[in-house]
This record gives sequence, C-alpha cells and structure tokens, in this order.
Amino acid sequence: MNRILRGIMKYREVQKVEMVKQFLKVKDHPTPKAVFFTCIDSRMIPTRFTQTNVGDMFIVRNAGNIIPHSHHFLDELTSNEPAALELGCVINDIRHIIVCGHSDCKAINLLYKLQDENSSSQENRRLSSLCSWMHTHGSPSLEKFQQLQIADYTKPLIFQAETPMRKFVAYIDPDNKFAVEDKLSQIHTLQQLQNIASYGFLKKRLEKHQLHIHALWFDIYTGEIYYFSRAAKTFVIIDEGNIEKLLEEVEDYYS
Repeated sequence: MNRILRGIMKYREVQKVEMVKQFLKVKDHPTPKAVFFTCIDSRMIPTRFTQTNVGDMFIVRNAGNIIPHSHHFLDELTSNEPAALELGCVINDIRHIIVCGHSDCKAINLLYKLQDENSSSQENRRLSSLCSWMHTHGSPSLEKFQQLQIADYTKPLIFQAETPMRKFVAYIDPDNKFAVEDKLSQIHTLQQLQNIASYGFLKKRLEKHQLHIHALWFDIYTGEIYYFSRAAKTFVIIDEGNIEKLLEEVEDYYS
C-alpha cells in the first residue's frame, strides 16, 4: 500500500490537472472506439501499449481474458463479460471488440496443465476457483490445441467468425517461435471471438457488419504486439513493415 499511496501523490503532482482536463472534455460526449478484453496479469497495461487515453476504450479484465460462451448461462445476460458487451456495443454503439491474450499467461499455463486428469479432477476444481474457471471456460481452447498437437503443430485450425456461416482459418505459430503454452494462448484468444459471436443480442449487428471482432496477442518478454490477420491466416507482428498492410486489411474487412 505504501507504493500505491505514494503513486497517488505523484499522480496529484504530475498528472492530475491534465487528466481532469481530459475527463471534462469527454464528460458529456465520450466516444469510445473499442471494448477491449484482456487478462488481469499485472504486466498487461493495455492503455500504455495501445497509447489510448481517457474515453477511448472500455477495458474488461479477468483471469485468462475469457468471454464465456453464452451456453453457460440460463440467462445470457447474467455475467460481467456479456454485460460489458451490452453496455459497450448496444448502449454505447461501439463497433469494435478486441480480445488480447499474452505470452507466459499464468491462467493459460494452468489450462495447459489441466490436460492431466488429476489436475482437472472435480476435487481440484472444488479447491481452486481458478482451476474451475479455466476448466469450465477454457476446455474448447484445449480441445483445439489438442487438434494442433495431433497435427504436429503444422495444420490450420478453423474458427467461427461473426456468424455460424462465416469461418476463418488460423495457422498457430507457423515459425515455431513460442512455447507450447503460448501456442495454446493464441488459440484461446481466437476461441474468445467465437464465444463473443454466441450472444443473441449481438447477432444482428454482427450479421450486418455493424460490429467487428479482432484478436491481439502481446509477447511479454519482447514487448511486441501481434494482430490476427485473416488475410495472412496467422498472428502478424505489428511493426513498420506490416502496419500499412494491416491498416488496409482492417479497412477492407471491417469498413
């Protein structure tokens, strides 16, 4: 707490005046451009690596950047994540949803271990909220990962896109740069796009291309950020060499 309180004092000295100006600027007419789902990992600071500011994004964080599939709820509106989707995309008419996973994710590392029957046992799930959360909502990601394992990590996976009739192909880490847990993390990030599309209150907007879903992936130890390119069928690094192609793709796919 000492560090937190001293940090607040530094904010008062250095940033408060400018931030209040920004709050007042967007007070009556905030125009957020995205709903951004990411992990609670303390190393993930999305406003910093996207250089966004007051009023730019709704940010939703949980262990493992999960958006539960709607079939988990008798009433699909009874969880924080769909409530955030409704608040952002229906009430505030935000047009872009972004899911951002990351490397060395402790929740995903646990999900990888849940392939072991003892780790995923009912007894363990009763003892651990995190184990239960990841087992309940991460199993589809694990199933796709096991498909990739059987194919020696070389064959593509198929994911549902905005509607059941729209699919996209994904090659996961084709250059084999990342650990197996990170490959699972990328799969898991893409699986959340499919989960988002399961909510009925988003159906018409998705069908009419009024709402668009994207995936980012952050490599903690290099600081590099990847965008899932449906054209390239894989996660592509966002850098000086790729930015124009990615901007053109976003314009073509999502305009």
